This record gives sequence, C-alpha cells and structure tokens, in this order.
Amino acid sequence: MPPRAARALAEHTAERLLKRHFCARRLPELRVQVEKYAAWAGLPESRRGDFVLAVDEIATNAVEHAGGTGALLLRHVGDELECRISDSGPGFSAEVIPRVLPGLDGATSGRGLWLTQLVTDRLAVTPGRPGAVVTLAMRLP
Repeated sequence: MPPRAARALAEHTAERLLKRHFCARRLPELRVQVEKYAAWAGLPESRRGDFVLAVDEIATNAVEHAGGTGALLLRHVGDELECRISDSGPGFSAEVIPRVLPGLDGATSGRGLWLTQLVTDRLAVTPGRPGAVVTLAMRLP
C-alpha cells in the first residue's frame, strides 16, 4: 500500500484519546492528562517524558505567541501517538524551526520548536483558520 494511502487509512481509524481547549492556567493539568493518556496508549515510560515535554512546549507557544489559548487533540493513529495543537494566532510555517540549537546561531527564539523536532518522530506545521496547527507524533511499540 502506498504511504499516502496507508496514512489515509490510519486517519480513518484514529482513536481520539483527549480533546481539550486550554489557556495558561490549564497547562499543568494538560500535561498531567497527556501523560496519563500516553501511558494508557502504550507509549513507553522512556519516551513519555519527551512526548509530554514536546506537547507542553507547543501548547505554551500557543499561549504565549498566538492569542493566549489553544486546542489539543490527542489520538492513537495507526502505530503512532499523535497530538495536534491549534491556535488562533498569526500563524507560522515549518521554515521558522531552527536547524541548530537556538542561541548557537544567534537566534533568540524557537527553542521549543527545535526541541520538539529533536525528540519526536514526526513534526508538521500547517496553516489553520486562523493560526497554525502543529502536529507531533511518536511511534508506539
């Protein structure tokens, strides 16, 4: 089966685990919920902390740079645990994700995006209406 067809089939059979709107004061609770559902979905403990950290970085970016709120959708899609975070900010593209650790290249921002790309198996940024949608995923055993 071609990769695009396999992804479409996986999308069709996705299992929603968690759907939440959030703001700054809800971020600690969101981290706890993501960790709980990641464990339930079977993400190994050795990768769970990285997943929660990546989700927190993107959610915090939504709060700090994109209007103060966001929406999270956590799903089990095929052999991955996938998290989509959307916001209503000005939007951005994947081109802003630094290739090296921010600070080493003179950049003063982008550390959370750089870290998320480093620790996850998949990271994508797509335009929202308005804002951006950041999708990150880790493979499940």
